[in-house]
Amino acid sequence: MRSGGKVAVIGGVFAVMAGGALYGAYTVVGGGSEDDGLRATGTSSEVKTGPLSEAEIAGTSKDFLKAWAAGDATAASLLTNNEAGAAQLLTGYTEDAHVTKAVITPGAAVGSKVPYTVKATVSYEGTSKTLSYASELTVVRGLTSGKALVDWEPTVIHPQLTDGATLRTGQASTPEIEAVDRNDKVLDKETYPSLAPVLATLREKYGAKSGGTAGIETWIEPAGESAPKTTLLNLTKGKPGKLRTTIEAGAQAAAERAVMQFDQASVVAVQPSTGAISAVANNPVTDFNAAMQGKQAPGSTLKIVTAALLIEKGLVSANAPVECPKDVLYEGNTFHNLDHFLLPPTDTFTTSFARSCNTAFIKKIDEVADDSALGKEARDVFGIGLDWKTGIFSTDGSIPEAVGGEAAAQYIGQGTVQMNALNIASITATARNGTFRQPVIVPQSLDGRQLAKASRSLPGYVTAQLNTMMRATATWGTGKAAMASVGGDKGAKTGSAEVDGQSVSNSWFTGFSDDLAAAAVVQSGGHGGDAAGPVVAAVLRAGR
Repeated sequence: MRSGGKVAVIGGVFAVMAGGALYGAYTVVGGGSEDDGLRATGTSSEVKTGPLSEAEIAGTSKDFLKAWAAGDATAASLLTNNEAGAAQLLTGYTEDAHVTKAVITPGAAVGSKVPYTVKATVSYEGTSKTLSYASELTVVRGLTSGKALVDWEPTVIHPQLTDGATLRTGQASTPEIEAVDRNDKVLDKETYPSLAPVLATLREKYGAKSGGTAGIETWIEPAGESAPKTTLLNLTKGKPGKLRTTIEAGAQAAAERAVMQFDQASVVAVQPSTGAISAVANNPVTDFNAAMQGKQAPGSTLKIVTAALLIEKGLVSANAPVECPKDVLYEGNTFHNLDHFLLPPTDTFTTSFARSCNTAFIKKIDEVADDSALGKEARDVFGIGLDWKTGIFSTDGSIPEAVGGEAAAQYIGQGTVQMNALNIASITATARNGTFRQPVIVPQSLDGRQLAKASRSLPGYVTAQLNTMMRATATWGTGKAAMASVGGDKGAKTGSAEVDGQSVSNSWFTGFSDDLAAAAVVQSGGHGGDAAGPVVAAVLRAGR
């Protein structure tokens, strides 16, 4: 306890008086007793081993929470297994976050986990407000001391804190924004949870340009520059500035509902004629916007690019027959179709595309005679890897140079290919109209940023054949069931990506309806049409 501190137990509440001012309080479950004071846990010289007892868990968690509530960072940190890390955040709780009082109420322990609620008073420049939240800690046995200690994680202080992040209170660096969709409908994180990290980033980047004034806030300062600040409390509100986005509220709402059907899912919708992002949603919602920042193999959805390459080189055409054997050997690597299906040799390339025949694509690699051709097609026509500046943090897709079996795997969206839902939605948008238009979530006119431009468009006959094959996929191919409820001029491509360590492949699906393209991925979702397909269909229905 800090020197000069006075301790009193009043009505079951432990209060610490420091310098004559009330700093903190700890709600004692079951009332006070002579044993309620701060004490060191496990003072025996014998190093204990084995599972923790209920008494050890209760004693350590109780002492830690009391010390924290009392503002005694030193005493609290000594009760953790990371004294330096704990002391830094615990000290910052008062000095950086300006918490002047904290009431911490523990709940019943569940094994070694102890939940608790925090009611903190934040005071800054004569203004005070309450910050309330719930979190939990875990008690473990020290590896060398054998003592019962709090297993230190930043989430002990606040559930949204991550490694390297800190809590701060002060004048906000940028004003709040009132983000609106393309039709002036307000977009808030309560109605559209997936937009929380997007709105936070937009505020940081464009708040100063929005015409608002900053207030005093408590926020989470992230460790990395790519993560946005998270506002937890407004002590004094500034004046929000208005910021128009390309989002369409109806499509966004549908995207939010659709991804909630799965534990891990992402979806993005893009307008082919403009590149405007109409919707972006993730489940779960975190600071990492997986729909626009993720990197993983997209499976057969990449066959849109491969098909464009093969058609441009004159190796296939939509209505000409191609071979689709059940498996094929390429440079010592065997590739096969789902369930080893095969198609009659008289079937067209459209059938192989619509049925997602892997072997029909891989058999053409030798005729391409350039292992880097697929990556060039993706960059020069579809804009993949051209440093997109969408207006928020996003990751470009990539198809690294590869040879042999690795190059073959790329033709069907496996191997070293890395994409996210935004990249695949953009590929579909480009195939729809033949010209790449870099996706954006705020207008270029807002900041004059340089948008990426592909070096050429697809020849008209290639665009027409891609649309024909994608229409076939949506009407009688592997995308038929998912796209049955979607109207308009529609097309699709399914995909499933095998991932090391996963027993079930990731489900991918992309499609278009009139002037809207969308792509989704569901982790461990299986076949593309089964999981990701309905997500895309829901967004396309709402956004038309």
